[in-house]
Amino acid sequence: MTSALTPGTFVRHPGRPDWGIGQVQSAIGGRVTVNFEHAGKQVINAEAVALVPAAPDDDGRRPNP
Repeated sequence: MTSALTPGTFVRHPGRPDWGIGQVQSAIGGRVTVNFEHAGKQVINAEAVALVPAAPDDDGRRPNP
């Protein structure tokens, strides 16, 4: 998914929902730098973690059916 991870893209880390929404700062090779709302700047190995696309106003909760 690294090709879709361009600067400005909003994502979530599937294993760290407590980090909140993150905005991609850079994506070079398999290393993606993301600024998360509750964890700050993190460098993610995109080959090991599949970041999930998110909307900037996504609160991470799933709607009840």
